[in-house]
Amino acid sequence: MNMIKPIYKPLEEISEKESKRILASGTVEERMLLPLRVGEYSTDWKQAQDCCLSLMDDPDERVRANAALGLAYVARTKGKLEKHKVKPILLQLLRECDAYRWRIIDSIEDINLYLGWKIGIKAMKRIQEN
Repeated sequence: MNMIKPIYKPLEEISEKESKRILASGTVEERMLLPLRVGEYSTDWKQAQDCCLSLMDDPDERVRANAALGLAYVARTKGKLEKHKVKPILLQLLRECDAYRWRIIDSIEDINLYLGWKIGIKAMKRIQEN
């Protein structure tokens, strides 16, 4: 796996057109930042949520982990997510994502905090006990 050197800078705003371009043909680096950018700046919570969910199938585990974090950004900035769509995908990612499981756990905890949900509590407890 290629290691990408972290670059710390503010997230740039993103248009829906640019978001669609990245989903269709963006680089790994662009796809890694996309869910964070839409989660932070999109004015349409559903479009931001659906963008993050579409990245959950990405072949790169880092992109999938950031997609979970993007959902947490949507929860924080928009106060809304569709539980019936988000919950099963996050729980699946929690089971399958090894290297970035900590990010998935952080994301689920943030979503639970911001939306008053209680998803993944038992699963996270089992993981932390092992």
